[in-house]
Amino acid sequence: MPELPEVETVRCGLLALVRGRTIAGARIFAPRLRSPLPDLASLIGRRVLDIARRGKFLLWDCAGLILVSHLGMSGSWRVGASGRRHDHVELLFAEGLHLTYHDPRRFGSLMLCRKPDELPALAALGPEPFAAEAWDALRGAAQRRRCAIKALLMDQRVLAGIGNIYASEACFRAGIRPLQPARRLAERRLARLLEATRAVLAEAIAAGGSTIADYRAVNGLSGRFQHAFAVYDRAGQPCRVCGAAIRGRIVAGRSTYWCPRCQR
Repeated sequence: MPELPEVETVRCGLLALVRGRTIAGARIFAPRLRSPLPDLASLIGRRVLDIARRGKFLLWDCAGLILVSHLGMSGSWRVGASGRRHDHVELLFAEGLHLTYHDPRRFGSLMLCRKPDELPALAALGPEPFAAEAWDALRGAAQRRRCAIKALLMDQRVLAGIGNIYASEACFRAGIRPLQPARRLAERRLARLLEATRAVLAEAIAAGGSTIADYRAVNGLSGRFQHAFAVYDRAGQPCRVCGAAIRGRIVAGRSTYWCPRCQR
């Protein structure tokens, strides 16, 4: 958390604010987040041409230099000058706009590169779930792997951007139990799962993502997709489709939820 829909929501909010603006200053208030922070002085004087998303990463195109931002567990970009506890980086733009990176848990990261593939974390990512290559990537990985299908969906080397929340919701939408071994899924069920994954992600993006704890959009607003959860964080509650009690358990350190009737 945040996952693909949250990061995409942040991307759109940031892009509306900074595209075409020049970075006039950069202040760093802590030496590191998940990893040491780079010297951001090289961004000063550069114009932000675009902000792309790759999986859960934001890629700021700063006229020949790319600022790569990962929000980790609790990171956020907010409009306004720094001053709060856990504010780690502030970017000042020539037109007077301030953007502050805030991260209480400090699991996020900021990196600089010339090309995305220079960074191992980006080079290792699988295709985007909406990309044409997603089907071959998912099918090929499922044929080779014995792990649970939910774990496969969350593997960033297979498909980029899917985390615990949306893997759970996609499995429910496809009628597939999350602990089902990936290799045992028929191809038609696997195709249904990819279709369900895309639908869930698209709906979550339209709702501004999901706010469970820390996530907020750039304007400070919460996401709304959490109100539509079918299974995630609903253990013991009735299934919205059949009424059976949603089950939940910890699998490999991650909370996993499913409906015992709707998912096989």
